[in-house]
Amino acid sequence: MSSDAPDSFEPGAGIAAEIRNARIEDEMEQSYIDYAMSVIAGRALPDVRDGLKPVHRRILYAMHQAGVTSNSSHRKSSSIVGETMGDYHPHGDSAIYDTLARMAQDFSMRYPLVDGQGNFGSVDGDPPAAMRYTEARMSSIAEELLADIDKDTVDFQSNYDDRKQEPTVLPSSFPNLLVNGSSGIAVGMSTNIPPHNLGEVIDATVELIEDPDATVADLMEHVKGPDFPTGANIVGRNAVHKAYKTGRGRVRVRADYTVEEEEGRIIINELPYQENKARLIERIADDVNAGKIEGIRDIRDESDRDGIRVVIELKRGAIAEVVKNQLLDNHLESTFGVINLALVDGQPRVLTLKETLQHYLDHRRDVVRRRSEYELAEAEDRAHILEGRLKALDNIDDVVETIRNSESRDDAKAALRGEVVVEVDGEPLPTFDFSEDQANHIVSMQLGSLTSMEAAEIEDEYEDVQATIERLETILGDAEELDAVIESELLDIKDEYADDRRTSFVANTGEVTRADLIPEEDVVVVVSEDDYIKRMPVSRFRAQHRGGKGIIGTDLKEGDRVSSVFVTNTHDDLLCFTNHGQVYQLKAYQVPEMSRTARGKSAVNLLDFDDGEEITAVVNCDDIEEVDGYLTMVTRSGYIKRTNIDEFQNILSTGIIATKLDDGDELADVEVTHGGHDLVIGTEQGMSIRFDEDEVRAMGRSARGVRGIKLTGDDRVAGVAAIDEEHHSWILTVTENGYGKRTDLDRYRPQSRNGKGLIDIKTNERNGPVCAINTVGEGDHLVVMSDDGQIVRTPVEDISTVGRNTMGVIVMDLDAGDTVASVDVIPPTMTTEDEELEDEVASDADELDELAETNDSGDAADADDSDGPAEE
Repeated sequence: MSSDAPDSFEPGAGIAAEIRNARIEDEMEQSYIDYAMSVIAGRALPDVRDGLKPVHRRILYAMHQAGVTSNSSHRKSSSIVGETMGDYHPHGDSAIYDTLARMAQDFSMRYPLVDGQGNFGSVDGDPPAAMRYTEARMSSIAEELLADIDKDTVDFQSNYDDRKQEPTVLPSSFPNLLVNGSSGIAVGMSTNIPPHNLGEVIDATVELIEDPDATVADLMEHVKGPDFPTGANIVGRNAVHKAYKTGRGRVRVRADYTVEEEEGRIIINELPYQENKARLIERIADDVNAGKIEGIRDIRDESDRDGIRVVIELKRGAIAEVVKNQLLDNHLESTFGVINLALVDGQPRVLTLKETLQHYLDHRRDVVRRRSEYELAEAEDRAHILEGRLKALDNIDDVVETIRNSESRDDAKAALRGEVVVEVDGEPLPTFDFSEDQANHIVSMQLGSLTSMEAAEIEDEYEDVQATIERLETILGDAEELDAVIESELLDIKDEYADDRRTSFVANTGEVTRADLIPEEDVVVVVSEDDYIKRMPVSRFRAQHRGGKGIIGTDLKEGDRVSSVFVTNTHDDLLCFTNHGQVYQLKAYQVPEMSRTARGKSAVNLLDFDDGEEITAVVNCDDIEEVDGYLTMVTRSGYIKRTNIDEFQNILSTGIIATKLDDGDELADVEVTHGGHDLVIGTEQGMSIRFDEDEVRAMGRSARGVRGIKLTGDDRVAGVAAIDEEHHSWILTVTENGYGKRTDLDRYRPQSRNGKGLIDIKTNERNGPVCAINTVGEGDHLVVMSDDGQIVRTPVEDISTVGRNTMGVIVMDLDAGDTVASVDVIPPTMTTEDEELEDEVASDADELDELAETNDSGDAADADDSDGPAEE
């Protein structure tokens, strides 16, 4: 018996020589990395240049090669899938057909790349029919992705079996990655890019061509946000801005609907992107049956080819707003998580909006450059042939004689090239120096091309070719000319294919179940010393002439007094500053709405106040959107400081420190300032000082501040006002006994900080001490509330304009023992044009004016220096 086994084993010999030792963890790591990169680069992620994954690219290229274009007849989907799988993508027909079907779905693709015929699925989640039943061809916009692919514009690579060549990327005449979006899950990463409006994306690309330094914000002037094929609404813009600036964001998409209260129904017209309509209706029905949603009696799907229409019939007596918001909270909103991840030079990268467009432009510049080089070479070749033909026509008799007397076609070509000499009757014919291409062309010319008309056409064509060469050389030699070509082609595509935006924007109203139930309106918020709080619509308080008693604004319990009143909007975020130097954040709609005669509810459940803590100032968060803004605070003892708004971004439910206070001191007032304006501090005894806010340096929240005004005796600060001369014309001062006055700004000459200031108003027994100082302008209204809960609203123009050092006129007629507790200003944006002054005003208003003027000691000749010079 014979055997092939060796007589003895020798290490390192034979098969053993091919074996190497490897650590299993190293081998597993490398194998996994190879697999991951294969999935990332070869299957799951799109290329930033054409926005396509390999399977999409191969399907379109296979259709291009087969001539299944938008001008051809439809081809069976099974034929397209078979050619794609056989020549380019050997990964199974199911994956290819699913991709082909999706490219034909107008509810999945913003601009479908495949024109399908047959059942390609529905928004209800129905699958496409089998590929043997459907037909497809390329859409016209898909051809723009492959335009000029035969002009050496992109690189090619061998297909999986080296039989054919396939493009590594398509020329892509428009930024398809953003226009149609993409989604995919790779190994350890995923992409989810929303579709956009073609016209907006092209406008942004043109902007980047014209201004390479354009920022993301500049580009967002054109690209408003995603534009989904199913329409619907994007809630708010902040998430969109974040996604464009960072490459990641969570965009809330809300169904488009109409509420028909009279008919008692809600009609859904558009659904969020990728929402399954049939499953949505099923979920709503399940919640209705489970009692989670009340007020719905029937749901009907009346959708057809013209669009979506889901009718939700309400029960009799059901509140449509409540049902709508229950639907929004659970069913009619979805979140689209934007992950702008794409392959850049074969590596996955998260890209901003500008980076995405910049990479596309770099690709497009390379495509146009290579196309121009290709066309230039062709034009130069054609010009060379035409030059030969023109030369032959000029010497037509000798050329014809040379060809006729040559023994063969090859001899004729050689003679035209000047390589041999042709003789006739022993006499040599003239020789030529045509090139080989020219000689080949001349020998192949027909006799009909020797006519004079043909000669003129050749000359015209030669001139055209020379112009083309000159134009192409200009493009290749001038980057601006090349960009101009790209811009022109982009605008041509926009003119051809752009359409109107389908997805709209709606305001982000926060928590649907609460905020959306609250109508957006201007309100008056009242807070008492015992921490009772409530809100009332501003519209309940009609404007009156000054000097009226007003109406009841709140019912106080025995011993309680009003501490503050302020005007805001129900959807505003408020920063509430207290006399202890703390600041709390509160949404206005969280304050319970109650009638004028109601006491209010305890604020314990809204704001966690300490004993003796009261609100002294409220800042509307809508006023602090300026990046370089400050919160300027003054204390009763005359200290002032500015703190950057950024330090008030994260406020705890228990509040945070707004300013440090000395023992016995309290926070008096807070203003939003933006640098470069003047401030006016007013005191209870009628003094005031005006100085530039930049004299107060910015400090941290825990700082005490610096002196703003030097107080005398037991005087205390009443408030602070910021002067914006574009919007403010007067300084308005109100005293505790209900008197007040307007004074022109120029009567308060600027001084240095920490001076005694000037007299602002007389605080005698009639007026009482100052309780508020504000800057006001035309159209403003004043809301004044007394300790006992009376409230009056009056236009500031009704309050007389007088100088400093005067007593003013009556603003609010107070009962005996009552005093003014708080004052706030309603800007013109909160006043409506159709408001008329109440006829029921104090009948003796004119008499009060005369009485005030009689008691007034006059303007004291504008005694600017009666109180002495300012002290530093």
